[in-house]
Amino acid sequence: MLYKEPAPIKDRENPFESMMSRFNIAAEVLGLDEETYNVLKSPTRQVIVNIPVTMDDGKVRVFEGYRVIHSTILGPSKGGIRYAPDVFLDEVKALAAWMTWKCAVVDIPYGGAKGGIICDPFTMSAGEIERLTRAYTSALADTFGPDQDIPAPDMGTGPREMAWLMDEYSKTKGSTVHAVVTGKPLVLGGSLGRVEATGRGVMVSAMAAMDKLGMDPSKSTAAIQGFGNVGAWAAKLMAERGVKILGISDVSGAYWNDNGIDIEDAIEYKNAHNGRLEGYKGAELMDPDELLTSKVDVIIPAAVEDVITIKNVDKIQARLIVEGANGPTSYKADNIINEKGIMVVPDILANSGGVTVSYFEWVQNRMGFKWTLDRVNERAERIMNESFERVYAASQKYNVPMRIAAYIVAIDKVAMTYKYRGGF
Repeated sequence: MLYKEPAPIKDRENPFESMMSRFNIAAEVLGLDEETYNVLKSPTRQVIVNIPVTMDDGKVRVFEGYRVIHSTILGPSKGGIRYAPDVFLDEVKALAAWMTWKCAVVDIPYGGAKGGIICDPFTMSAGEIERLTRAYTSALADTFGPDQDIPAPDMGTGPREMAWLMDEYSKTKGSTVHAVVTGKPLVLGGSLGRVEATGRGVMVSAMAAMDKLGMDPSKSTAAIQGFGNVGAWAAKLMAERGVKILGISDVSGAYWNDNGIDIEDAIEYKNAHNGRLEGYKGAELMDPDELLTSKVDVIIPAAVEDVITIKNVDKIQARLIVEGANGPTSYKADNIINEKGIMVVPDILANSGGVTVSYFEWVQNRMGFKWTLDRVNERAERIMNESFERVYAASQKYNVPMRIAAYIVAIDKVAMTYKYRGGF
């Protein structure tokens, strides 16, 4: 089933500019030299392709697709492919850069990349999406590769699309190449634990942050915006640890229950209704705009970019924000969040559980050997906890918020690697 989330806000800030604003602050704290700064700020490669696809009505439609390689300093580039009607180049550039910092902050040997196609997968048939995916793969066959650039699912894509990508790429090489893509179905070399990996990382990050803040999970409440794969798994795993989930939302609306939502029931309902909560009776409908400003201890934006902005940040009541989505907080909202004393576990740390288990999938494909679910989860949780502690230590050392600390940890690692490799 495709990964479904609410539509992006149209008047959002430029995501690449938001990323660079944080990058610049961290670079200044580190005293980054001009050469390294210029190398790290710019994407290594930007590819734009036009993809002709025969639609079910026999007409040929041309789609525009992107693949941005931000960095290969740490290793082959890694990043998802997004199918959405409002994909644009600066968004893909920002997402690619975030992937570079995300991989660095959890200390795995990848650079960052991202891809996207301007399309609406929810109005297309399975056959049309398959032909689009295969044509995109063929157009980028020289870019992709298990030692070059490794795609993965993102919004609008899932294991099905990754299976088609792997198959089409393998055809161009004349042999089966499992490791060219992650997020595949289990029968095609996917990893146990990958589906829930990002949500599990959000949960681990939330628990670590709550411990630092002296918050008891069994006496804490949360609201989760976005009840797709990431939000639903984060809700389920946090509820298992005692957190009462009062509010959830998806594209159909927001739902609230003062006594706590039965997350297992909500997931079961969603799965039985085409991945949507519309009509769910286990909670009352509420204004979606009020979910993130509701009276809870923890909010988890797990949908799209720029949902916490200067328009609503003043009203946020939570003590802790854990970013399950990429770039959910605009740069202009950061200062107000910091003034309010709210801890933020930033996206490049909180949602890096997905790329961590994607790395595990790639390793297993290269070894030709599968790990158990317990081994995957234990190693992923260890990496997430260790990464949180590194970022928290940096925030204390430099007296900066967790977001800037995460950028400092990531940029420092990439910069040192660049220098050890000899630069240009």
